[in-house]
Amino acid sequence: MMSDRIESGCVNVGKIFTKKVSETVEEEIEKMIESGKFQSGEKLPSVRELCDLFGVGRSAVRDAITTLKGKGTVYVKQGEGTYICEFDSTKLFTNHMLIPSCEDIKDLFQVRKILETGIAEMAASNRSVQDLVRMEEILSNLCINGWEGDYHFHMAIANATGNKSLIQLVQTISTTMKKAMIDFHRYIQENENIVKTMDEQHDKIYESIKMGNPIKANQSMINHLHYVEEILQNNILQKV
Repeated sequence: MMSDRIESGCVNVGKIFTKKVSETVEEEIEKMIESGKFQSGEKLPSVRELCDLFGVGRSAVRDAITTLKGKGTVYVKQGEGTYICEFDSTKLFTNHMLIPSCEDIKDLFQVRKILETGIAEMAASNRSVQDLVRMEEILSNLCINGWEGDYHFHMAIANATGNKSLIQLVQTISTTMKKAMIDFHRYIQENENIVKTMDEQHDKIYESIKMGNPIKANQSMINHLHYVEEILQNNILQKV
């Protein structure tokens, strides 16, 4: 019998973990912020209203807000209520980042153009055979892997510099832009001309790095980033 087997220790089962109600509330609020239902700088509904919205008790809502406050997602004005924090570039190195706006994207691309053009130059001078093989592998599957493939290609270029600080900077900026870039890749899949242009740009970046030509690597990267930013701003973020 089952009871006998349990008592004798013959049955191995994994533990069942129950998620706290406050964690569920926290996740739901984050989803509503990411979807745009709650905007940056906007005041959240009151604790009572959130209780009614999610069908939970006041303690669960308060605990969720405390956690979100610790993440830097919200802040509390005494006597006024809870507000959603606006995107702040000084929080780039924290684990939790809000979705950047059109203006934030513009600022981030300015950083990318300064940072990643220099990285492409360094990669052209410092890349190893293994780095080139890695880039080739990523490019061969880029159309399949979408945003992740794009991310890994740019990370492979950063890795080719051998500079850990630069690698971390590229990783952080890419993570900050993740939602926007996922939307970007969904959009371009419907336009063969854009996909073709992107593939050609990635190939030019790779070839310039492979040839060890820093100047050409710089120019290929700036052309690519300018093209991506233009499409992102004009065709995607304007619809959000």
